[in-house]
Amino acid sequence: MVSILVFLFILGLLIIVHEFGHFIIAKKLGVKVENFSFGFGKNLFKKRKGDTDYCINAIPFGGFVKLAGDNREEFKGAPDEYLSRPASQRAAIIFFGPLLNYVMGFLCFWLIFFIGYPTLTTKIGGLKEGYGAKSAGLQIGDKVTAIDGEQVKYFEEIQKIIFDKKDTSSVKVTVLRNDKEMDFNVGIKQEQVKDIIGQEQKIGFMGIEPADEIIEIRHGFFKSFSLSAIKTWDLTVLTYKALWRMITGKLSFRDSVTGPLGIFYITSKAAKVGFIAVLHLIAVLSISLGIFNLLPLPVLDGGHILFLGLEKIRRKPLSAKAERIVTQFGFTLIMALAIIVTLNDIIKFKDKLFFFLK
Repeated sequence: MVSILVFLFILGLLIIVHEFGHFIIAKKLGVKVENFSFGFGKNLFKKRKGDTDYCINAIPFGGFVKLAGDNREEFKGAPDEYLSRPASQRAAIIFFGPLLNYVMGFLCFWLIFFIGYPTLTTKIGGLKEGYGAKSAGLQIGDKVTAIDGEQVKYFEEIQKIIFDKKDTSSVKVTVLRNDKEMDFNVGIKQEQVKDIIGQEQKIGFMGIEPADEIIEIRHGFFKSFSLSAIKTWDLTVLTYKALWRMITGKLSFRDSVTGPLGIFYITSKAAKVGFIAVLHLIAVLSISLGIFNLLPLPVLDGGHILFLGLEKIRRKPLSAKAERIVTQFGFTLIMALAIIVTLNDIIKFKDKLFFFLK
């Protein structure tokens, strides 16, 4: 039950933030907002304030903002209608939905860095056979303090340094054993592996595993800001690389994309880990939603912005027939993708989801 509530909370938060982006800019530009709804289907709650009806509906998968005069059938030419505004203002209204998702992801990362997050120490918990660490004499319980003179405090720092030793045969590893510092010359083994987006790369290994010793890292206000900016940028670059590799067929669509069922499973796991894990999930999903919505596909926000760009260049909008055909094609494409992703989720997560729902 807790997993379902957390899932609905995250989904609702992402939707409300996205729609609020459209809503707030429309209000700022003087465009009348007729309806601001969370969910679809039967209306459960409705409150009118000014010109806007605020609604909560029965099906919490989605939401929408209804602007006055946002389609040709209803458009009457009033100055507060959406279609009365120049293409640049309409594009701004559309763009601010994904942008607010993106900003929320950044703020979540900022909060994680500021309030603290758990990470593994440099204490060795295991040694792999056939690798340099065991051969050199490192022992379980040793705490790595430096590699080639570079100080390390966290296991992720060791990984980064060693992975980057692509063309190095050995490194000097300094460890603390029984309150005494000791140096070891550890051989590095080069291996070809695939990264998170399926790219082959050569990285170094010395064959150590972390112990279960965890500490919490906190950063200052401004340091957290810069770390969040780096994290957000890295995730953005990684997402676009993954999308390009899927388009070119170098990355499996089936293995790389998940839908509501998959997100529910991931949410269930995060909820069991704790608040920071849930916050991290919100950050990743929010940024991903912002990026996905800006793809230049019909029906998505990016598709609408593309059409407005064409309108700006042509100095006139697409014909009603062309717009209808493109919209129908886009809707069919998105629905087909949704069905494929959902079926894929059922295949991948059916046993795990059954476990969580028991």
